[in-house]
Amino acid sequence: MLAQLKNLRGDKAIWAIVALLALFSFLPVYSASTNLVYVKDTGTTISHLVKHGVLLFLGFMIIYAVHRIPTHYFKGLVLIAMPIILVLLAYTLTVETNIGGVKANRWIPIPFVGVKFQTSTLATVGLMIWIARYLSKIRDTKITFTESVLPLWLPACLVVGLILPANFSTAVIVGILVLILCFLGGYPLKYLSAIVGTGIVIVSIFLFMLFNATEVLPDRAGTWKNRIETFMHPENASADAMRQANDAKMAVAQGGLFGKGAGKSVMKNSLSQSESDFIFAIIIEEYGLIGGLGLLFFYLLLLFRIVVVANSAKTVFAKLLVIGVGLPIVFQAFINMAVVVQLFPTTGQPLPLISMGGTSIWMTCLAIGIVLSASDKKQEELVSSEIDDTNPLEVLSGQL
Repeated sequence: MLAQLKNLRGDKAIWAIVALLALFSFLPVYSASTNLVYVKDTGTTISHLVKHGVLLFLGFMIIYAVHRIPTHYFKGLVLIAMPIILVLLAYTLTVETNIGGVKANRWIPIPFVGVKFQTSTLATVGLMIWIARYLSKIRDTKITFTESVLPLWLPACLVVGLILPANFSTAVIVGILVLILCFLGGYPLKYLSAIVGTGIVIVSIFLFMLFNATEVLPDRAGTWKNRIETFMHPENASADAMRQANDAKMAVAQGGLFGKGAGKSVMKNSLSQSESDFIFAIIIEEYGLIGGLGLLFFYLLLLFRIVVVANSAKTVFAKLLVIGVGLPIVFQAFINMAVVVQLFPTTGQPLPLISMGGTSIWMTCLAIGIVLSASDKKQEELVSSEIDDTNPLEVLSGQL
């Protein structure tokens, strides 16, 4: 074990933060899993804890494997992965899954292992790598909007468009992250402003249709509408619509400054998704405001280390890659926390490395592995202008 620890590369602070978050997750997951056992009648608390441990163990294997891959290899890998991602997203829309009786085709079941794969999580990581690759390629050249439509905006629109029908919040988050990365990557501001303006118009039309012609939108549109109306006008919402929000607020209020103690949550069996989407409410109830702020501190520390790694990276691609795959982790954590304290409407975003889940843990670990790969100062980034950047075999040959 000690020999393996000596082989760990990259930013040691990130390794430590990720390990601490993962270890801490066992406490709230074990506590909140009673909701699955006694309310939903699925499994035992030990079986859910073991499953969570196995998922995290495999996640750390992913981190270890990925962090030893030279950063420039991801340029070639994403050329192969992006078409596969688009096919998986399209296929996901044909797989019948439901949330509370409403169709929400987000997962592909993995045969024989009993785990569902949420393709949007992989698509987010893949798209960020794709955009980082493109932006680094045009960094020192003048680019027109027309020239960037096919290599940049078409893949981005396809990914967001394929996620949207079943997962509106994730589609919006991915779209925002794309714009942030393009801004940081130096994409011409005049084109970016036009895209943002167009996006505002499209969102306005969509919201108009959502509140006036819901029947022409996907099946999940009714859920989106109810969540927005409940958030904007809680005084007019039904008791059933407000149940999740009220239960989360009660959990937070009962936590006080120091909390009730590990495993002593009262609301975990009444709060829906207490083991995943609303696990932060259980953490505050059991560990108080101190525990909640402590967890927030570690995510902020992770963000700080991501920025440090990006700033010290050797190439433009590596800098953009770290921001592109690292920022969504912290962004998702902030959104999850904001939902619990009623700053955002319910989005269904888990708390990274803490929430009980499936492949979302693995995709978070994949992103962390990429960040650690870029933080490895021993790697030699060899850049050759003669390599065909559109040929994945040449990129993967190690010459670039």
